[in-house]
Amino acid sequence: MDSSLRRGSLEMVAAMLISGTIGWFVLVSGQPVLDVVFWRCVFGAGTLLLICAAMGFLKPGILTRTTFALAVLSGVAIVGNWVLLFASYSRASIAIGTAVYNVQPFMLVGLAALFLGEKITVPKLFWLALSFLGMLAIVSAHGSDAGSANRDDYLVGIALALGAAFLYAVAALIIKRLSGTPPHLIALIQVSTGILLLAPWANTHGLPASGSELASLVTLGIVHTGVMYVLLYGAIQKLPTALTGALSFIYPIAAIFVDWFAFGHQLGLLQWLGVAAILLAAAGMQQGWWFKPAATSAARGQ
Repeated sequence: MDSSLRRGSLEMVAAMLISGTIGWFVLVSGQPVLDVVFWRCVFGAGTLLLICAAMGFLKPGILTRTTFALAVLSGVAIVGNWVLLFASYSRASIAIGTAVYNVQPFMLVGLAALFLGEKITVPKLFWLALSFLGMLAIVSAHGSDAGSANRDDYLVGIALALGAAFLYAVAALIIKRLSGTPPHLIALIQVSTGILLLAPWANTHGLPASGSELASLVTLGIVHTGVMYVLLYGAIQKLPTALTGALSFIYPIAAIFVDWFAFGHQLGLLQWLGVAAILLAAAGMQQGWWFKPAATSAARGQ
C-alpha cells in the first residue's frame, strides 16, 4: 500500500469513527434538536471559513450564480437531514436511526432514475428488496409487550430516519451537479444556509450554561463538521471508490457500538438481522456485488 493510499485510508477511518459518535454528542448536549443543529452550523461555519481561507477558496470567480444557488439548495436538504436524523435518535435509538439512515443509497438510485434517466438494473432491484426486508424486520422488531405510545414513538423515529435519508439523497443528487467546486466551500455554504434557516426558530440568545452541554455543541461544530469534512474529502480524493464505499460502513458499526457503550441500548435478534440486511444491501450495491454465472465447460476448456 503506497503512502497516499495509506493516508487516505486512515483519514476515511477517522472520519467514519467521528461520524459514529455524532448521536452521542447530540443526546449529551441535552438541547432541542433545532438548537443543536443551529449551533453545529455556527461552530462548523467558523471552522470551515478558516479552512477555506487557508486553502484559498474565498477568492472571487470560484462560484457562478448557478453553482452558488445549487450549493444553497443542497444546504437546505442537508440541514433538514440533520434535523430529522437527530430527532430520530431519542425515539428509535442511535443504532436503529443510523441503520435505517443507511437506506439513502437506494433513495439516491431512485432519484437518479427519475431525474437523470439512470437505469435501475436487476442487481440494484435485488439489493433494494433486501434492504426493504431489513426495514420490515426493524419495524416489526419492537416488542408487542411495549406500550402503544412507546411503539408509536419508535415508528416515528424510524420515519424520521427515513426522511433524513431521503433529504441526504436529494442533497447528493444536487451535489452531483457541482463537480469542480471545492467541497469545503460547498460545506461552508451549506452550514451558512443552516444558520439563516434556523435562526428564527432556534434559541439564539445564549449557549447552555453547563460545561458538558456547551462542549458537546462546540465539538459537533468543530470536530464533527469542520474536521470531519476535511478528513472525508481528503480521503475521497486519495482512495478508489470501492475502498471508500467499504470503509464507509465503519460509521454505522461505530454508531451501534457507541449506542450500546454510552446508553446501554442492545439490539434484539430481529433488529440485528434487519441492520445486517440493510448494511449488506448497501455494501452490495456500492461494491457492485452480483451473482456471476459459472463458466461453461467449453469456456473452461479453452
